Amino acid sequence: MAKVSRRLIPFLVLLYFVNYLDRVNIGFAGPNGMNEDLGMSAKAFGFASGIFFIGYLLLEVPSNIALNEFGGRRWIARIMLTWGIISSAIAFVPNTETLIVLRFLLGVAEAGFFPGIILYLTFWFPERHRSKAISLFMVAVPVSTAIGSTMSSLIIDWGHGLFGLDGWRLLFLVEGMPAVVLAFVCWFYLTDRPADATWLEPAEKRWLEATLDDERLSAQTGQHWPLKKALSHPRILMLAFVYFGIAYGLYAVGFFLPTIVAGFQEQYGTHMSVVERGLVTSVPYVIAAIVMVPWARHADRTGERVWHVAIPAIVGAVSIPAALYMTDPYLAMVAVTVSTCAVMCALPVFWALPSTFLTGVAAAGGIALINSLGNLSGFGGPYITGWLTDLTGDAKAAMWVVGALSLAAAAVVVYLGARPRPDQDAGSSNNDEPRGSRTPPARYRGRASSRR
Repeated sequence: MAKVSRRLIPFLVLLYFVNYLDRVNIGFAGPNGMNEDLGMSAKAFGFASGIFFIGYLLLEVPSNIALNEFGGRRWIARIMLTWGIISSAIAFVPNTETLIVLRFLLGVAEAGFFPGIILYLTFWFPERHRSKAISLFMVAVPVSTAIGSTMSSLIIDWGHGLFGLDGWRLLFLVEGMPAVVLAFVCWFYLTDRPADATWLEPAEKRWLEATLDDERLSAQTGQHWPLKKALSHPRILMLAFVYFGIAYGLYAVGFFLPTIVAGFQEQYGTHMSVVERGLVTSVPYVIAAIVMVPWARHADRTGERVWHVAIPAIVGAVSIPAALYMTDPYLAMVAVTVSTCAVMCALPVFWALPSTFLTGVAAAGGIALINSLGNLSGFGGPYITGWLTDLTGDAKAAMWVVGALSLAAAAVVVYLGARPRPDQDAGSSNNDEPRGSRTPPARYRGRASSRR
């Protein structure tokens, strides 16, 4: 497993680093020239930021099913090539309408990338190693924001006028091209399944294949869901809501944190350059990258999943709105840092939940559906935040919405963890759940499997 981690995780982190940076770099471009040049209000900026996720939603499930069919190596390379081209093209948008169209197409191009990687990790990591693997992969989110905020600020500040482009335009061009290059690297570097791994010894391949096959057989014997059921079952829809509530805070803070930091000058009388604002923006994500992996390791070690999602969600529900009521910029950054850490601790453990009762094409479709519905928060978060900011004159009301949704997500995941087995539910006599498909709560929470 150490060999698999060394081979796959660093490269997947690099891919997600580029992916997440291309997704949120509009947050750095907006307050640093783009909104002014294109004449965009906060509401229009939120709409342009969030329209990405509408395109993402439309093709998420079919894209993940295609990955399951064609293999991760080919399909991930295809995704990266198309998104890199579109992201680079944003550098040349003449108006707000073109920006919105390209952001929508960027979502279409990227559809399936994140759930595809989550599915791909289930091809390589047994359940007892999965939360840690996902957390190591998702370290790319805070790392990309931490490094990316400084890097994006430097590109905007120092690259202004290069090739005759404004700094924010150069940002999209420079950060879009790595995806095109990595698409070709991906084609030759990734391996679809352990059986195809020439970099593993024959005995290692046999052991890993046997371990994963045993888990798949156990899941299919005890909880086999066809694709249609996986796309409509209440558990999947509730998990989608949990992800929506947690990710809402991630995207609302991610897109608007640079704007909030820029507002410190008016609110607290501070004076920061573009680069200094980028460095300040990176602080919460640096700390989040440090704490999220030990949290996921603890979830794997104890086998407990539900409260490892719920507790960070509750902490985030309190700290996110509290940040805007602080009377000191340092205290405000402490609150923002706590909320960022909370969100980043909850997400990797959350993604270990669906694979405890979904396998094969149902896993591909179910994970993609959870991600696509949950990522509607990527549209709602920036748009509602921008709309409420325009309406009220500050971001306080918008951050209270973030806190309420995070708290609701915590309540739903606790309900799922405490829920009786399906065969004890009131409607369990229905024949849509095959005999033997009952899911004991311990397995849903991931407790038993890590201790066997």
